[in-house]
Amino acid sequence: TLYPNGKVIYPTDSYGQFCGQKGTPNAKKSILFYFNILKCANPAVLINLQCPTTQMCVSKCPDRFATYTDMQLQYQITAAPWEYYRLFCKPGFNNPTKPVAQVLRDEDCPSMIVPSRPCNTHTHTHTHKHFCNYGSFIMAIVSCSGITGLVDAKEVGMKIVEDYAASWNWILIGLVIALVVSLIFILLLRFTAGLLLWFTIIAVILVIAYGIWHCYLEFSLLRQQPGADVTIVDIGFQTDVTVYLHLSQTWLIFLIALCTIEASILIILIFLRRRVWIAIALLREGSKAVSYIMSTLFYPIITFLLLAICISYFSVTSVFLASSGDAIYKVMAAEPNCMYANKTCDPETFNKTNVSKTCPGAQCTFAFYGGETPYHRYLFILQLSNLLIFLWLVNFIIALGQCTLAGAFASYYWARRKPQDIPTCPLFSSFSRAIRYHTGSLAFGALILALVQMARVILEYLDSKLKGASNVAARFLLCCLKCCFWCLERFIKFMNRNAYIMIAIYGKCFCTSARDAFCLLMRNVVRVAVLDRVTDFLLFLGKVLIAGSVGVIAFFFFTHKIPIVQEDVPTLHYYWVPLLTVIFGSYLIAHGFFSVYAMCVDTLFLCFCEDLERNDGSPEKPFLMSAELHSILRKTEHH
Repeated sequence: TLYPNGKVIYPTDSYGQFCGQKGTPNAKKSILFYFNILKCANPAVLINLQCPTTQMCVSKCPDRFATYTDMQLQYQITAAPWEYYRLFCKPGFNNPTKPVAQVLRDEDCPSMIVPSRPCNTHTHTHTHKHFCNYGSFIMAIVSCSGITGLVDAKEVGMKIVEDYAASWNWILIGLVIALVVSLIFILLLRFTAGLLLWFTIIAVILVIAYGIWHCYLEFSLLRQQPGADVTIVDIGFQTDVTVYLHLSQTWLIFLIALCTIEASILIILIFLRRRVWIAIALLREGSKAVSYIMSTLFYPIITFLLLAICISYFSVTSVFLASSGDAIYKVMAAEPNCMYANKTCDPETFNKTNVSKTCPGAQCTFAFYGGETPYHRYLFILQLSNLLIFLWLVNFIIALGQCTLAGAFASYYWARRKPQDIPTCPLFSSFSRAIRYHTGSLAFGALILALVQMARVILEYLDSKLKGASNVAARFLLCCLKCCFWCLERFIKFMNRNAYIMIAIYGKCFCTSARDAFCLLMRNVVRVAVLDRVTDFLLFLGKVLIAGSVGVIAFFFFTHKIPIVQEDVPTLHYYWVPLLTVIFGSYLIAHGFFSVYAMCVDTLFLCFCEDLERNDGSPEKPFLMSAELHSILRKTEHH
């Protein structure tokens, strides 16, 4: 029995048979050999996903150059050339005297064989030799820009993989540094929130200002050099990205982008300076809650592991669905005007039909896996269903994390004596409550968001299909729908987040909690304006500072500008490969820590609003908020 994953691991020949599959005639033939690989440059490949040439399984790739014509001439003297050449002919073909024209028309044998080597891929248990790689031979005889571009892309990909293999340990060290810096940053917020956040703001402004000065300096120098005024469009895609750094236009783009970012930050600080002070004080209060429940900082690890399981399930299911079904064969015609081209066929009865007579040289070759059963007809719908389930699970995992954190921080807020009255293991208790009592509410909220995201995916699919269409009205309507659904998704995410907080506080159902959260926010809309944007802005600057500082260290390291460790720096093709990986990974790590912080602030804010409405500060109904928090958010009514 051949499982669906075998269809992904093993290459398939023109007869739908697997190369290297145990228990088959091709068990010792693990390499796929193309009769004429140059036909893969045919545009029909993009439609049929199959090269219009015979493909067969062989045990090894050719190690010499030979043509069928030369083989026939040598066959008159000795049979040795034919015994070697026939290894790359169709199984069962044993007529070396057949005219060359007929052999090439029927594709009994390749017109020539060239030295090549197998291209390997690796799994955790085996090394699979997939196909013969013609490498430099194709580059030497083909001037087709499409194939050249593909080979260039492959070369870049191989260099990137080599760079990762050479620098993975240093990338991990960089990510560990980002982890430590993020943790230290969060801990310092507990005692020096105001000083640290203002330092972050000023540091980001100064770093961007330095970037503006450096870009302007490079732009001014290159503008005076001949040949540096060439545009990026003129040189096109280059595998060596350092070429772009010698263009004045590149630094002009960097300069404009940094100036825009700097101006935006300054405008926000000037017009929202009072809000910034209040937001800083609110973050200081949130840091107290985090310091009492330090385990919440490591909850993102649980979320990451659950998301990894979810992504693995989605990937495996997608592969199984894509590789399920029977082998489908289609007519591959040598002539472009063949009426049977791309039509389904049966290889067992193909020679008995009139297709070969109508279209000389046409063959019935394997195309893909599918079928005509109801299962195969609805395979696309099954893939969409798998995607919907994936989105639902992802949103549920995120909702579970938000509800768990909200429950933990709510237990801190509603404790009359802090930290004496905070429950033991508040994070675990909140997680247990969310799983035991609120699974249905979280799943319902996740489903609503997943349906909206699914609608956006379908709209993107329709938009890709309508590209190049002349119907302007349809394109405009589709663009409006995409914009509306994007706004709807953002609104639902905001409402779900606050609904999960209310669920964690009161334990009510999703709809009731969403309604209560919406009404509560509308009654405190001025305070929401302070919380929702300014605090997010400050936390974003913290993420940028952490990712940027680690990125600067990585830049000096990988460019051999740190004398102490110059000998330990690996030799790389592109230093920006590990550099961008470290920067992006550092930002994700910082985002994981700061997402806990943001959830803490949101939870404290809703608890504060609820506290104001339930209590009046009298001895009978005292406020449960701290005096500092009360004075902080009371100020928002006057600003």
